[in-house]
Amino acid sequence: MTKKPINISAPPDIRSTAKGRALAGGGDPVAAASNRAARAAERRAAIVEAALEEFIARGFAATRLDDIAKRAGVAKGTIYLHFKDKESMFEELVRIVIVPVVEKLTALPPPTGSVRDLVEAFASNFLKEVANTRRGDLVRLIVAEGPRFPAVADFYYREVVSRGIAGMRALIELGIARGEIHQKNLARFPQILVAPAMIAVIWQSLFARHAPLDAQEMLRVHLDLIFGERRTT
Repeated sequence: MTKKPINISAPPDIRSTAKGRALAGGGDPVAAASNRAARAAERRAAIVEAALEEFIARGFAATRLDDIAKRAGVAKGTIYLHFKDKESMFEELVRIVIVPVVEKLTALPPPTGSVRDLVEAFASNFLKEVANTRRGDLVRLIVAEGPRFPAVADFYYREVVSRGIAGMRALIELGIARGEIHQKNLARFPQILVAPAMIAVIWQSLFARHAPLDAQEMLRVHLDLIFGERRTT
């Protein structure tokens, strides 16, 4: 299955507009500063995108800044204008491509429907945005190499895992309060609620060629176990 690309974009260059081209040619110092900032943002985005490809292709340990610079089309010294080392570059990558997906959970509005509908919507979006995209490759990289690089694993826990767990726990507690969830101890283990999503991410790279997994259907069955089977009319 072809992985969906991730768009890592930079702010548009001011020269791309007619006004910007006029200012750029007129020696306006404000326009010149804007041009420099836009070019710097473009280079930073190119570096991050190149880092994503290199980390996924080589792993965290084997990735070199020289290779990232070559792929990004910049000098190695340019990287140090934006990142102090490989670890800080990886952290930026996580903030850009993974954190926004998890933030959607913590930003969910109070449910007007059932808690199950809200959980299902988030989990389905997670499967869509992570399992079959380069984000999934990044998550698998952290699972594989995190034990050898505790600082990377610690950062991922703070920025991603802890937020996801807090959001899931809040939904579980709401489900218990509403009587949708009868197993109160589930709030102690919110990891259970998102287990199918993580299984799908790992299964996709290891076993999908042997036994394709219908992650959405697995999620439905999993939620039936927690909330009870949906009644059909």
